[in-house]
Amino acid sequence: MAAAAERWRRLAAVLLLILATTAAAGERRGLARVEGPAARHRHAYAAMMYMGTPRDYEFYVAVRVMMRSLTRVRADADRVLIASADVPRDWVRAMTEEDGMRVVIVENLRNPYESNLGGINRRFKLTLNKLYAWTLVDYERVVMIDSDNIFLQNTDELFQCGQFCAVFINPCYFHTGLFVLQPSMDVFKSMLHDLEIGRENSDGADQGFLVGCYPDLLDRPMFHPPENGTKLNGTYRLPLGYQMDASYYYLKLHWHVPCGPNSVITFPSAPWFKPWYWWSWPILPLGLSWHKQRWDDLGYAAEIPVILMEVLMYIVIIAVTRLARPGMTKLCYNRRPEKQNALVQWLIKMAAIVAMVAAYSIPFFVIPRTVHPIMGWSIYLFGALALSVLVINVFLLPALDVLTPWFAIAGMLFVMAFPWYHGGIVRVLAIFGYAFCSAPFLWASLVRMMDSVQTMLERDPFFPRLGEPAQETEFSKLY
Repeated sequence: MAAAAERWRRLAAVLLLILATTAAAGERRGLARVEGPAARHRHAYAAMMYMGTPRDYEFYVAVRVMMRSLTRVRADADRVLIASADVPRDWVRAMTEEDGMRVVIVENLRNPYESNLGGINRRFKLTLNKLYAWTLVDYERVVMIDSDNIFLQNTDELFQCGQFCAVFINPCYFHTGLFVLQPSMDVFKSMLHDLEIGRENSDGADQGFLVGCYPDLLDRPMFHPPENGTKLNGTYRLPLGYQMDASYYYLKLHWHVPCGPNSVITFPSAPWFKPWYWWSWPILPLGLSWHKQRWDDLGYAAEIPVILMEVLMYIVIIAVTRLARPGMTKLCYNRRPEKQNALVQWLIKMAAIVAMVAAYSIPFFVIPRTVHPIMGWSIYLFGALALSVLVINVFLLPALDVLTPWFAIAGMLFVMAFPWYHGGIVRVLAIFGYAFCSAPFLWASLVRMMDSVQTMLERDPFFPRLGEPAQETEFSKLY
């Protein structure tokens, strides 16, 4: 009897352990599994990744570069990624094995404010996954960071801050691109309850929600790390130097944020001018700093095959254009209706203009977005040159007029990238001055191209009447 009773007690203990584990999993609400190394520090830098936007791969690269910048500044903390369950397995493997991140796989939190997100802002639909940072209870403090941040120096003193600390980039609302928190399942469950009841949210995303959770942060004291290394309690404002908006740089073309250390750059700019896009430099010079870090840490192996294919394609275009007999297709139609003649001429002029625009637009869209800026702009200029040569030979246009925009773009790049400006104002004035001086040349080249097309269209050999043989002239014999 005693042995049977002992077995029943052990079975009951096992059942209780299973129930407790299940309950804990239910409380964590969506934490499926953790991949990568076990927790090695008391603190962590955490980022978030989810799928479903046109820029998923770009943010994957950005997260890796940002986490590598923490290694560069010798941050003494774990690197944690809160990833949705649909993040590709090879991405997770690269971040755990090559970058040393702990990847926490979660289910997406439903956004009850989705109907308030209009147009392009729908990309913020899943940013509420950031709330999972409060479930990282293996750590005493967590610094939650967005992928569009770059660390310039060590910021481990942030782990001495209180239960919630954030930076006010906007005068009235703090920014959630970087904030400090103390993980707590009670706080997490409270936030889930607020989501269920539909707490007021000004923007429908994580920032509006957290501003509602901590409405009095503006009145809290500024954070200054204690010299003895102890941790503070309560909520604090962080100095602006922990979230230096990249736009501050462009006024003087160097960093000088007087309040707090100049530690972290954030890029809360328009979506198409994030630092990882090749075209962001030299329009926004800081993009080159981001790509330098990527070059040192990750390289560009993924983009090289695509770039080589594009170079080969442009070489083939130039070769075929030079070898083929250039010219326009001779059109045969009845010229008696004058309106028809005018319509065809107008259509050919429009085709020439569209071909010109396409020659300078197509290379922009086929270059990998996250390639190095110098490589990207070089391939763009080469591609635009190849397609422009094709347009010249198809429409028999004057080469110098067609290539005038090419020279204008190359000159603009030089003006923007000129490294010896005394400040951002001087740089802007130089760019506007260059654009003002270039505009007459661009307009004159367009007028000459249209005149060339009109002169060509008025030649009889290109427009014979139906049933009449075309006259052989020196103009029609292109070679």
